[in-house]
Amino acid sequence: MSKDSKQPHFTELVWESMEANIPIPPRNSPEPELPKSSSASIGKPKASSEPSLQLQLWDSETETPEPVTTTEGQFVTRAKELEHKTEDSALFVPFKSYWPTYGHMTGTQSRWYFYWRNEVRHGRYPKTDLSYIFLHVYELINGVGWEDPYDGYRQLSQIWEAYRESYKRLDQYLGGWIADFSFVHHLDVPLSLIVARSRGLAGDLAELELMRCLTIAPDQLTFTVLTAMSDYDISKSKFYMGEGKDALEQYIPQVVALINAYVTRKHGSNLVEMFPPGPSVMRERYLFRSAVYDISLYGYSVLIPVVRISKSPPLRSLITRLFRLTENKLRELLGYRGRLKGVNVDADMDNLITRFLKREFEKEKQEDKGPAVVIDREKLERLQSDSEIVRTMLTVEDMNEMDELEDSEVKVITEEPKPVKEGINPIESLEPESAIEEVHATNVGTEWEQFASAISPLQRGALLALLKEDGRQALQKLAAANGTMSELLIDEINEIAMDILGDLIIDGEEIAEEYTTNLLNI
Repeated sequence: MSKDSKQPHFTELVWESMEANIPIPPRNSPEPELPKSSSASIGKPKASSEPSLQLQLWDSETETPEPVTTTEGQFVTRAKELEHKTEDSALFVPFKSYWPTYGHMTGTQSRWYFYWRNEVRHGRYPKTDLSYIFLHVYELINGVGWEDPYDGYRQLSQIWEAYRESYKRLDQYLGGWIADFSFVHHLDVPLSLIVARSRGLAGDLAELELMRCLTIAPDQLTFTVLTAMSDYDISKSKFYMGEGKDALEQYIPQVVALINAYVTRKHGSNLVEMFPPGPSVMRERYLFRSAVYDISLYGYSVLIPVVRISKSPPLRSLITRLFRLTENKLRELLGYRGRLKGVNVDADMDNLITRFLKREFEKEKQEDKGPAVVIDREKLERLQSDSEIVRTMLTVEDMNEMDELEDSEVKVITEEPKPVKEGINPIESLEPESAIEEVHATNVGTEWEQFASAISPLQRGALLALLKEDGRQALQKLAAANGTMSELLIDEINEIAMDILGDLIIDGEEIAEEYTTNLLNI
């Protein structure tokens, strides 16, 4: 026990003083009279010139206290002073500190840190110690090193991505801190990567991400987040543990997004609206745990409204059946023996999923085979050479014929061409190269008209959407509003284009440049 604990407390000091018999007055009452001493009968007592101890303490309490400076506050102040400090070059010096701050570094360590931090800010990530990384992360979560919160979020995410393979401990902290960062700055960002990388955070964060994706961004659904909605533990499936893992993780989110769009088109309500999960629950989340963080910036905690979407029985049932149905379809497409039993869904859903997966697999097979038309460069060069010879011969013959004509005849030919006789194709009267170009233009015009009449209004709208600056997002919104997926629309349009034009009109998710002008006129 310390010496201080053996000393009498404040109340004991007051009690043992000369004021022991005086009741403690209210804080704002006038100063009481002191009691008469034992010698009062001899003469008048002398008034005390010293105020009571109790009143002295009260007076000190009413004074404005000086602001308390915390270690974290001192760190932020110093971080702002050093925000723009850089070093052109430095040698790496090891640095180990549990809660690293500037004062924990030596001069050579500081030089390396400011050199390394400048490299990181420019997108280069040299090998370094974990303590340097944490120090920079502390700066970012305390608002130092960025002006726009989205830039701070981007820097934190990139640091995590760059060093998480070298330092597994980053997964333990960065996921939660980045989530906290997004909450305090009200950022509309996906939490999928955080949920996937950070074990133990799948609870509230998974619920938030599910709600966000199923309501406003179904195309951003991820396999990891969706597993929280399924009663079927797919990780124990032999197919998943074997050859089907990649396919299942790729296509299950797409299938759920497809069904969400289908339900929206058919019933006018998405899955969440059809199976409402119940009211939100306010959850308190403590900010930046285990970090050097100044709570005067954003507070000690935040309240987050969490909707327990994974607790909706009908929605869980549907997602579980979609997991199992997708696995069965993929087993069939990959030639895997055996099927999961008891998978029952709406026949239209089953048909839609079957068509979608077959189309995707066919597309992948075609991509693996390479382009359908392979150009033989040797033949192409020979054809070009032959074309040059023919062009030269035609030019020579034309020059000889022109030499045989009189000047007057040349004038007549150049100024007054003969009218085209009835029954003769006008193209035959053109020069060879002009005739070829004219035939091509005529065919393209006809084929383009056929293509324009073959596509549906939705497909036409999809093409026009892709011509916009935000073509990809515009196409996704159009597809979702019409109960389909952008990939399906692109495949359907390209199929029609191949049949009629003999070419793909959409390359990836962009309109092929040679067709842009034509599309503006459809």
